[in-house]
Amino acid sequence: MNKYRSHNCDELRKKDIGKKVLLSGWINKKRDHGNLLFIDLRDNYGITQCIIDKENSNFLTLEKIQLETVIKVDGEVVSRSNETINKEINTGEVEVIIKSFSVLGACKELPMPIFSDQEYSEEIRLRYRFLDLRRKKIHENIILRSKVISFIRNEMSKLGFLEYQTPILTSSSPEGARDFLVPSRLNPGKFYALPQAPQQFKQLIMVSGFDRYFQIAPCFRDEDARADRSPGEFYQLDLEMSFVEQEDIFNVVETLLVNTFKNFSKKKLLNEKFPRISFKDSMIRYGTDKPDLRNPLIINDITEIFLRDDVKFDIFKKLVKSGSKVRCIITKNTKEKPRSFFDGIDKWAKDQGASGMAYFTFEMNKEISGKGPVGKFFSKDALNEIMKKTGAKIGDSIFFACSKEKHLENITSLARNKIARDLNLVDDNIFAFCWIVDYPMYEKDNETKKIKFSHNPFSMPQGDIDNLNFDKPLEILAYQYDIVCNGIELSSGAIRNHVPELMYKLFSIAGYDKNQVDEKFSGMINALNYGAPPHGGIAPGIDRIVMLLANEKNIREVTMFPMTQQAQDLMMGAPAPVDSERLEELHIRISMPPTKET
Repeated sequence: MNKYRSHNCDELRKKDIGKKVLLSGWINKKRDHGNLLFIDLRDNYGITQCIIDKENSNFLTLEKIQLETVIKVDGEVVSRSNETINKEINTGEVEVIIKSFSVLGACKELPMPIFSDQEYSEEIRLRYRFLDLRRKKIHENIILRSKVISFIRNEMSKLGFLEYQTPILTSSSPEGARDFLVPSRLNPGKFYALPQAPQQFKQLIMVSGFDRYFQIAPCFRDEDARADRSPGEFYQLDLEMSFVEQEDIFNVVETLLVNTFKNFSKKKLLNEKFPRISFKDSMIRYGTDKPDLRNPLIINDITEIFLRDDVKFDIFKKLVKSGSKVRCIITKNTKEKPRSFFDGIDKWAKDQGASGMAYFTFEMNKEISGKGPVGKFFSKDALNEIMKKTGAKIGDSIFFACSKEKHLENITSLARNKIARDLNLVDDNIFAFCWIVDYPMYEKDNETKKIKFSHNPFSMPQGDIDNLNFDKPLEILAYQYDIVCNGIELSSGAIRNHVPELMYKLFSIAGYDKNQVDEKFSGMINALNYGAPPHGGIAPGIDRIVMLLANEKNIREVTMFPMTQQAQDLMMGAPAPVDSERLEELHIRISMPPTKET
């Protein structure tokens, strides 16, 4: 018998009554009934109730002992009375009478109660993360994460993939975020970079003749934190396939995600065959390329309506003539909603920095009319055209906004989510996946006005390579795609550009000359000249998958040791200064930014 335990704290049942047992774990709770002391003993697996009588010589010691102290209990399993059975725990029909105990790990006064509904600041939670991880929900989340990763590995094997490891110390590359740099002692003045993703290496694996690669890969990006993104590091399911087209990758990923989400969640999948939505359509219909398809509301462009002579809404008409667009959201059967509902949406939009959201309700008396502050500005013919264009019916309402396209997309996307939540239209018991496809190869930088890659620079453009119109780069589409679930982007991917001459041309449009490409991507561009197969891949975020499965809104709740929003590890004290001798060894001199005057 193990000297610490004969059973874990989730193991004992009625069949064990009468057995002498050893249990070890943390004191979860204590309840002092005067003559009897009840102790809930907890380990990784569950809880067992232990009791000790006042006549026991250990009673007073246990009575005073600090919660979360680790103890070993020597006792006997007995049956609980019917009225004291606890159906909330697996061991609820039995309890252990303590004969003796010993302290294995003393606990100081706790800086935070472990089992409490009280919310704590990020600083306290992350400084004492080892305590935070004992909390039931987050403890279960981390276990879920482990099981999900194990399941994914098994599924990838079934799909014919082999797992390979790629280097952690590599060269810097422009992947869209800042690199974490590592100085080289043996090569003074030079730096490694921690990989933002194994992008180049996994392509090189395909060039090396391996067919289906995957890796649960750590990725490092020096970027700001968000609810769905941790600063510093994260993990992704990195995969790549040779001799494939876009649909081949979609089929693999759909099979994997459907099996994973069915296995770990009771929520329904809206579609097991994920819909394909073009980037252009997504931006118009949802205002974003990360649409939440649980939300049935659709955004429509009604700009042309405001060119009609019988539309007298002059404020919008003037804006349209100056290049603005008008987009609207139809809400079904909302004629009975109070005025406060509509005004509330308008006020909310103004709080978001928009000029507001105009609205009216389609109604029919003797003829069609618009009920609401601005309905009078639309003729019956104009109203009929709006209804025809949007699918609206009598009794439906319309919210619409006018602005330049980028700002309009943002406010209508937010409004779509806001209105749907206010109307209780979003089913939280559904996972709604989709593919966003046909991304533009390039976009124009708002500040510099220069052409830049919109996504991965190694993507293959769509169409006949020999007939691409490089004079109109913003019209070139790429075989780039995103996988989205419930409004959260899980990953971007692409069919890769494996043709060196084409890669040089595409990079030149983004401002890179041949020498720069050769310097920054020397390993890969050289390899592509030695017989490269057509290939493509994707890398769904492990953290985001688990976040969805755990029904959490912040990725921190499924990450074992996350950093703060300022990219600090409060528990381990990182980042930290380095002594001068070490800096000298690395040939590094620190130049601190000037302190701000107060």
